[in-house]
Amino acid sequence: MTQRLEIVLKYFPLLTEDQILKFTLLSPQYRYWTSLVKVFPEKDFETFHEHQVLHSLAIAKVVSFPPGSTILDVGTGGGFPGIPLAILFPECNFTLIDFMHKRIKVVQSVIDSIGLKNTCAIHGKIEDYFEQFDFVVSRAVKEFPIFVGLVQKNFDLKLLSKNLNGILYLKGGNFEDELANFDGRIRVYEISDFFMESYFQAKKIIYLTMA
Repeated sequence: MTQRLEIVLKYFPLLTEDQILKFTLLSPQYRYWTSLVKVFPEKDFETFHEHQVLHSLAIAKVVSFPPGSTILDVGTGGGFPGIPLAILFPECNFTLIDFMHKRIKVVQSVIDSIGLKNTCAIHGKIEDYFEQFDFVVSRAVKEFPIFVGLVQKNFDLKLLSKNLNGILYLKGGNFEDELANFDGRIRVYEISDFFMESYFQAKKIIYLTMA
């Protein structure tokens, strides 16, 4: 176990040996791919577990996905937040989509290399993807109202569990004006309420229930 992984274990102390192994394998996998296609700047590996893994896992402090849930990660980039969440919730099924082929190549390789059986990667645009899911997650790929408009079709509104299924969106900065039309169905969580590191001071989770 690397010292840097300890920041994850500080907030998620009940991880299984298999989960710890998978989290441990992430950094060398991404270092390898960064040497080929520059997934992250090399300097970012000093904070990889905090800025990539732990930031992704903040979603788990808001919602614990029930076993059997299906989750779509839109604009997954290098696989975040989808891959860390898939490790944390092995009884759920994750689909990671991105329009850049080289990103999805990296994501699929990481999935295969760490033995992540509950996850698949798809190359494509969310505008053209119509499969339906229980939850949608993402790390601020667009302004929130635009994002909601793109993924509404990916929920079966007839089958939603009231006050549970919805969008979990990692976002930073000032975005209150983006939320004006969602009163009553939306909550904003300060990640700094869950994690004490200064990196999370301005970072938030938007949770929009779709029921």
